[in-house]
Amino acid sequence: MAGLLSNLRNTLIVAFILALVLIAGYEIHYGSMDATFWQAVFRFLHVTFGILWIGLLYYFNFVQIRKMPEIPAELKPAISKFIAPEALFWFRWAALFTWVMGVILAINRGYFMQAVTLGATEGFKVPQHSFIGVGMWLATVMFINVWAFIWPAQKIALGLVEGDADAKAAATRKAMLFSRTNTLLSIPMLATMTMNQTIFG
Repeated sequence: MAGLLSNLRNTLIVAFILALVLIAGYEIHYGSMDATFWQAVFRFLHVTFGILWIGLLYYFNFVQIRKMPEIPAELKPAISKFIAPEALFWFRWAALFTWVMGVILAINRGYFMQAVTLGATEGFKVPQHSFIGVGMWLATVMFINVWAFIWPAQKIALGLVEGDADAKAAATRKAMLFSRTNTLLSIPMLATMTMNQTIFG
């Protein structure tokens, strides 16, 4: 067991195999692979990728950004050369897959256009579409921030792309501000995502 848990890849493979067994069990007991079944699968994937994305966002903001000024200069390369690039890899791809699974889920549930227009296509008479639409737009802004602003700035800040000291300092600040913006947006976004399903079903 220690050998399995010592290797992240093997741990994840076994975890997803167990998840597939459970998904198959749900299909057997539900008795169909209709839209509702796939909705459950897409929600599982949406939440799984979302936990990875937001978890890393909170790691950066609650831990790394706050503690970096306290780390001695000779130790900072351990973060900037090894930990941050790896964390940013999972962070940006989790953001993409969370967003894609969310769009697929909205299409599967039949409210994509209603949510995108914040309920305008229905005269704002269906509040669950307006609320989930707000959450979807907040998540979309966050997703765009990751790929259009945070990651390009982090590449300069971490030295993955050439830049002088001034460019690196500016990029570091830019990445921090957009990451902090995403932290700000994440709380109301999560409020819509979690409450909408409970209140409106």
